[in-house]
Amino acid sequence: MRFSSRVDVSEPNPIIVAQRRALSEHIKLTKLNDSNPTSHNLAPECLSSTYNADPRGPLEVRKLLSDFINKRDNRISDACASDSVSDSISDSFANGKSKYNVQAVNPENIYVLSSTSQAYAWLMMLLCDAGDAVLAPTPGYPLIESIARLNNVVSIPYFLRYDGSWTIDLSNLRHLIENDSHNIKALVLINPNNPTGSYVKPQERETLLELCNRHGIAIIADEVFYDYSLEPFDNNARLAGESSTLVFALDGFSKMLAAPHAKVGWIEVSGPIEDVNEAKRRLDVIADDFLPIGATVSEHIPELLSCASNQTNKVRARVRENLKTLRSVLSKWPNCTVSALRAEGGWNILLRVPSCIDDDVLALRLIKDYCLVSQPGYYFDMPNNGYLALSLLPEPEQFSSNIERLLKTVDVLLNEIIGE
Repeated sequence: MRFSSRVDVSEPNPIIVAQRRALSEHIKLTKLNDSNPTSHNLAPECLSSTYNADPRGPLEVRKLLSDFINKRDNRISDACASDSVSDSISDSFANGKSKYNVQAVNPENIYVLSSTSQAYAWLMMLLCDAGDAVLAPTPGYPLIESIARLNNVVSIPYFLRYDGSWTIDLSNLRHLIENDSHNIKALVLINPNNPTGSYVKPQERETLLELCNRHGIAIIADEVFYDYSLEPFDNNARLAGESSTLVFALDGFSKMLAAPHAKVGWIEVSGPIEDVNEAKRRLDVIADDFLPIGATVSEHIPELLSCASNQTNKVRARVRENLKTLRSVLSKWPNCTVSALRAEGGWNILLRVPSCIDDDVLALRLIKDYCLVSQPGYYFDMPNNGYLALSLLPEPEQFSSNIERLLKTVDVLLNEIIGE
């Protein structure tokens, strides 16, 4: 696996080497230049705890996340997951696997940070030099392209195609990967994607893992919407923990708890042990420069994890019920010209509206007549006119009202076109 040259992993100076040796031998050291106020009883009373920076995030937090993920995904037995994790955890977790060669989570392979957006930036720093490229899905959320631009990285789109369901155009993707002139260093897989709601299918997964492994390309798997299944196919699975290829899996509380203000995300690193170790050696440099999440945030993580399951179930029930309502309203609307594309997962769905209605005309009319703001398909690089993204999150009464107002507006605009 090739990593960027921008991360300095040169050998440390003799002082750092001696310091690390002393710490490994549990020798207590005192710093002459200790500039941490909390070490000297100078912290404010409301933040009285001592600040001990761990670039990957507090170990106790990473242990809690590891236990949570292992139980949630059945990666190891409950008994093993509930045990405290020792310093030699690598050995005890080495054989923990489930289908698709998925590894159990090692707390040392988790990086806790403020958001998945920050995770994307760190991984582009890790993998890409200026001018290198990452592959990102289209249609898709424009975040990746924007973050890539900020990191002097090129975002190259690969296509998703719709034919009753969304699938990755593997021929297009293979062509891009095998073209050495692109300098592709990472493949972004959003599982499920936003706004198409499409999971990575088992046959796609097999092909992509083989391609990336053969060409030395890392996978960035954004799985923040994974638990919100709507109309899925069988045998979908997370890429988190995959052992055959270097994978950086992204997740966080923002979507898990439906709480965008809960700014805690994490990266789980998995794959061949040599690649994982080298990736972590370099990622530690980045994490150390940007500093871990603060204590005021990490103190709430046990509480957030304790409510994660109930909160996810609550949101999942809402979006599934609203999807059912949407299908019902569309089926009963007189001469309905709007259809809903299949959404396998997530909490958004794409609607198909008559392409003779200009996207902007529809969006502006919704604002004018009903004070409704919409997101046309071109926000997500849809291939042509006539798409609209719809959130499945609103309360049921508001959701039904939104649909009816949209359908009325489409009917009015169609009548105006016919009247011309």
